Amino acid sequence: MHATAHRQVETDRVIVTEWRFPPGAETGHHVHAHDYVVVPLTTGTLRLEEPGGVRDVALRAGASYARPKGVAHNVINVNDYEYRFVEIELK
Repeated sequence: MHATAHRQVETDRVIVTEWRFPPGAETGHHVHAHDYVVVPLTTGTLRLEEPGGVRDVALRAGASYARPKGVAHNVINVNDYEYRFVEIELK
């Protein structure tokens, strides 16, 4: 099952997307083309499948984080409830 993306805003400088992950849903492997900020809307755990291995990350609603372009991973919701976040990509 795949996570769903709803693009909310796109300008010449930014892309804002809301991601929704039903239990067990994943993004599929991808590489980020832009620096980005994630704003969790839900508290929970996401599993990251990265080139260096697999790790679970605990996230808290409202506690944002930033990552550089080039990050490669698959993101999986390991919670038994829907997980949501907003991703802000900087062009």
